[in-house]
Amino acid sequence: MATNSTQTNPPPAPRSKVRVSSQAIAIVISVLVAGIIGAYLFFSPQLSFRNQVLALALTFSSCFLLVYFSYEALIFREINSIYGGLEKFKRQEFKRMSNKFLFRPDPLKRIKDEIYLLAERNQKEIEELKRLQAMRREFLADVSHELKTPIFAAQGFIHTLLDGAMDDERVRDKFLQKAAKSLDGLDVLVQDLITISQLEKGVIKMKKSRFDLNELGQEVFEQLEGKAAARHMTLHLTNETTEQFLVTADRGRIKQVLINFIDNAIKYGLDHGNIWLSFQENKRKTWVTVRDDGPGIQKEHQTRIFERFYRIDKSRTKDASGGGSGLGLAISKHIVEAHNSGIGINSEIGVGTTLKFKLPKVKDAE
Repeated sequence: MATNSTQTNPPPAPRSKVRVSSQAIAIVISVLVAGIIGAYLFFSPQLSFRNQVLALALTFSSCFLLVYFSYEALIFREINSIYGGLEKFKRQEFKRMSNKFLFRPDPLKRIKDEIYLLAERNQKEIEELKRLQAMRREFLADVSHELKTPIFAAQGFIHTLLDGAMDDERVRDKFLQKAAKSLDGLDVLVQDLITISQLEKGVIKMKKSRFDLNELGQEVFEQLEGKAAARHMTLHLTNETTEQFLVTADRGRIKQVLINFIDNAIKYGLDHGNIWLSFQENKRKTWVTVRDDGPGIQKEHQTRIFERFYRIDKSRTKDASGGGSGLGLAISKHIVEAHNSGIGINSEIGVGTTLKFKLPKVKDAE
């Protein structure tokens, strides 16, 4: 019985590059140069002056080409190899290096500059990673504390009821209300964490429409006037109620931004203080400004108040008014940026704080 057998040939061995040492190249150059000079000296007495000059030029050219191609074979080949290795480590935003540099002046200086540039960029990336790592640790510590506080509060109230306080109707209702308030605060925090995560990922899309900012400002004031009155603060809408400031934006999200700004000013402002909301438009944009006469914010904190859970006062004690997740300004920043704008801040200690951003104005033809 015949059987078919297949014979597999082993793959060809990879060809190894012939590497010439610098000593071998030096010996070859020495022999060739000595031969050329010797030939010139042997024939030069028998040549005319003109032919001697030509022979000298030929000798010079021959020696130049020998040295040049020796450098090409030894040094520039190694530089090209180094460049090939660098390409593997360079990021996409780096400009790709061209092999044409080998035929330009100072290739060693060029590769040195590239290496220094790469090292500098890597060092900056390392420092940025360290900064982000520190921010991540700080964020985890903050969110752990924020989650733990309402959970432990509700847990304490419920365990107190289970230990015998259920029989006292007045105590039971009081503790149940406190437990419910703590859990409501926990729900707000979780929802805000979900919102800011979705905003950062771009999952939430802005539902843009035409609306009147002045009308929206009046709604926000009506919603917060009770909270402001509790601290004897006054809310001022500087524009006339009959004025219109039509913009194209997500009405619900812009309302959320205004509530966050004004609520923040109420919580951290001075008793008997004032808060102003104003709108001002130019040809294309409408500026929204919230100003207070509170204690102000130090300059080193002004760029960080929009970070998640960042507090100027490093103590973890919340303000007496309670509420809030510590994410309001961070969420506001993402909402404003989703409208292709940014939040400007101007604050002075003892004078107050001004927050402003711009929205696209509705064109008259629309």
